[in-house]
Amino acid sequence: MTARIGFDNDKYLREQTAAIRDRVGQFQDKLYLEFGGKIIYDMHAARVLPGFDPNVKMRLLQQLKDQADILLCIYAGDIERKKMRADFGITYDADALKLIDDLGEWGLDVRGVVITRFENQPSARIFKNKLERRGLRVYTHGFTKGYPTDVDTIVSDAGYGANEPIETQKPLVVVTGPGPGSGKLATCLSQLYHDWRRGTKSGYAKFETFPIWNLPIKHPVNVAYEAATADLRDFNLVDPFHLEAHGQVAINYNRDVEIFPVLRRILEKITGGEAMYKSPTDMGVNRAGFGIVDDGAVREAALQELIRRFFRYQCEYAMGLSDKETVERAELIMREMKTKPEDRRVVEPARRAAQEAQDARTAGKGHKGVFVGAALELPDGTIVTGKNSPLMHAGSSLVLNAIKRLAGVPDSLPLLSGTVLDAVVRLKENILGAKSANLDVEEVLIGLSVTAATNPTAQLALEKLKDLRGAEVHMTHIPTPGDDSGLRRLGINLTSDPNFSGKNLFTA
Repeated sequence: MTARIGFDNDKYLREQTAAIRDRVGQFQDKLYLEFGGKIIYDMHAARVLPGFDPNVKMRLLQQLKDQADILLCIYAGDIERKKMRADFGITYDADALKLIDDLGEWGLDVRGVVITRFENQPSARIFKNKLERRGLRVYTHGFTKGYPTDVDTIVSDAGYGANEPIETQKPLVVVTGPGPGSGKLATCLSQLYHDWRRGTKSGYAKFETFPIWNLPIKHPVNVAYEAATADLRDFNLVDPFHLEAHGQVAINYNRDVEIFPVLRRILEKITGGEAMYKSPTDMGVNRAGFGIVDDGAVREAALQELIRRFFRYQCEYAMGLSDKETVERAELIMREMKTKPEDRRVVEPARRAAQEAQDARTAGKGHKGVFVGAALELPDGTIVTGKNSPLMHAGSSLVLNAIKRLAGVPDSLPLLSGTVLDAVVRLKENILGAKSANLDVEEVLIGLSVTAATNPTAQLALEKLKDLRGAEVHMTHIPTPGDDSGLRRLGINLTSDPNFSGKNLFTA
């Protein structure tokens, strides 16, 4: 069952590039463009807009690089509390470092890094030192005095003026950061303040993919944005300023709408005249809605994302990373759209696999301990399952079963050399002192690659791993770090029930 394509990247790229160039041309000297969402590896967009290139924004920046400087913002509090980027399993400060490297690989240099709301936090200070010792220019901006209500103080030397101005050279300055709340807006406005004081008539605009302003408020793609930000309590609404000014329904989200009156007054105070924007939607240059070519495909994909988010929040709650209100909000959103966890095709097969393993143990034919099931949907719609055993984790057996099916290898034929398996088990038990010798996904992938060096069948199966990218997987228990990392590296969309696979509090 080949996934339907619902989004045209080339059309979107043409429209988005033209819209940004047009907005740059509306200002005499410089435009600060707040770049929201993920600048690279935008996996949420790729999931809800099937066909969307998760790196299309990089392609966009490449087309604009002769005109653009890039600033990277990160909130000091996110560094201090080690906030995680869930789709990569890395902290925001690590994500910032990765983003700088990724931009460099695309031929794009970061002009400077801005640590926002900096209060000399120890972790933020270490992060600053690390960057500076690698030759990067780092700026620290404190909390804006008077924000958000005292505009006179905000737009003064005690407010934005207290921040060190960042020197840029090109007419477009892209201001981005790892996730929401990174201080992008404050950085843009601080720069505007300094520019206008020096006679440079710069402007501000916002580029953010979601919510999509020209889709209905209850379109699943827009609802999926609410699910993705359930922990932030974001919600979509009709932009009342846009409706009043233009008589046109446009969808925005609560934080942009709530702050717009203040933002408009700030812009007017900085420029000494009437702000050019009559609504928060006017500020945006988002053309994602015009790239949708199959509305049915994106609706179906977005509904599936609601289920993924619900499972993720459930697991985060079980691990102490999220609160009950977030889980309840995600469930309410899912139910309002008349969908349920079992509408994800891999959920029930995974649960059946776990039950079968438990039934086998009851009959005296299985191993002891917790019974974990996993299921994967292949590109043709076939569901493959796996379960844990004394030798392998459920995710490990699932991956091997899936590539066997893709390579046409009989189930009875083992892919891993017994010699290799014995060597890995001895390493874990006798040298590393592991309490459990069964192999996680990362360990199985290494074992498979070693076996493939001398086994053509294993090599054939190994080459099928790339066909698992984008596959849907569900597990009945929260994956161990080795399973989670291995499946993520394969590009798999993983969900799990909020159950732990053991009683130990620490898992290596």
